[in-house]
Amino acid sequence: MTATPRQPNILFILADDLGWADLGVYGQRDYATPHLDALADEGVRFTQAYANSAVCSATRLALITGRYQYRLRAGLEEPIPTAARSIGLPPEHPTLPSLLRGAGYDTALIGKWHLGRPPEFSPLKSGYDRFFGNLGGVVDYFTHKAGVGDHVPRDLFEGDVPVERTGYYTQILADEAEKYVRGQAGSGKPFFLSLHFTAPHWPWEGPGDEAVSGELKDLFHYDGGNLRTYGRIVAALDEAVGQVLAALDATGQGDDTIVVFTSDNGGERFSNTWPFTGQKTELLEGGLRVPTLLRWRKRLAPQVQDQVTVSADWLPTLLAAAGAAPHADYPPDGEDILPVLEGRAPVRPRTLYWRYKAQAQRALREGDWKYLKINDNEFLFDVVNDPRERANRKDREPEVFARLRRRWEEIDAGFLPITDEVFTHGITPDVQADRYVPHTAKRFKRPG
Repeated sequence: MTATPRQPNILFILADDLGWADLGVYGQRDYATPHLDALADEGVRFTQAYANSAVCSATRLALITGRYQYRLRAGLEEPIPTAARSIGLPPEHPTLPSLLRGAGYDTALIGKWHLGRPPEFSPLKSGYDRFFGNLGGVVDYFTHKAGVGDHVPRDLFEGDVPVERTGYYTQILADEAEKYVRGQAGSGKPFFLSLHFTAPHWPWEGPGDEAVSGELKDLFHYDGGNLRTYGRIVAALDEAVGQVLAALDATGQGDDTIVVFTSDNGGERFSNTWPFTGQKTELLEGGLRVPTLLRWRKRLAPQVQDQVTVSADWLPTLLAAAGAAPHADYPPDGEDILPVLEGRAPVRPRTLYWRYKAQAQRALREGDWKYLKINDNEFLFDVVNDPRERANRKDREPEVFARLRRRWEEIDAGFLPITDEVFTHGITPDVQADRYVPHTAKRFKRPG
């Protein structure tokens, strides 16, 4: 009788607003990220990895469903409208954790959810057996509140029950993740752990910055922060990842655990996105291109990988690695990239689609070409040879420009429209920190 191969554990680590070059292995030189650099040395470092959106919850929706976020009401804009608490990830929709749970996995989310609030929505209703973390978009690193003031409740939960912890949030999540990893050792059951940090998202508080936390008037923190503080936030994130990876090795689970590290969108105010232009909220490369690492010692050789990927690819890829399959009624828009990583298939061109802010921004990548529209300005870039998106080729390559523009319209027609009611939601105190003013509105103004 042939023994059935053991399914690999999966540790999926998601940073929040991490810029393309915020890690040493991607070019950062102002501070050190030794643990993530070592992860890259042992695994796959992607050079053309994209987020499904230039903002947070939309990417998270695509990641957990494996489908374009524009297929669901909650994915149309950011932030998720929550005045009536009626918008979120539908519990009946198959997800990466629910499909893995159906394949025999223990599933847990430690960290940020941001896909709707209880009682209608919850990680526990969308495939996770366990949840510890924040439900909204961001929390203060020390008070663990989604805002400032005594009237704002803590956004920290274990399951659906509010809890209190003392300490720096990045470290709290690392401790919870280490405890989970050690608890799974020897269980005989594979695990899927989503470890979703809020770092390095604002507010600009590094370890030891309790005094800064006490002086905040707004979590947006537009009047504070600097490059040095940002570096300490990222360094703390690196230390936290190293702590969890060390627990994997200490318990003998490191070799057959798939470890993925990536970000939900491009970097923000103090991040490094070189050589790209743009940042969070913008469909320029700096708002979409994200550092992405993958390690699976037992099966994948270390490599630098040029395959174009997007957040939605992780559902079909990780399901294939686990010997599972997507739900037949919800076919993924992402693709299984495992054959490319194993050398069984060549690197292949991709077509990727984006829109943001009621189509004020549009983008489509096809092969090496990228169509971009910002307000009334249209561009065609060869993002392989011109990653800074400086040479507009639309007049030199009119047929390519017309083809990509037409393809964007064709794809867009298959998604939910953005209607006026999408923007008629209120902002309640518990989601005040989710608001964000796009920089693009200032940089690309409409004529007249």
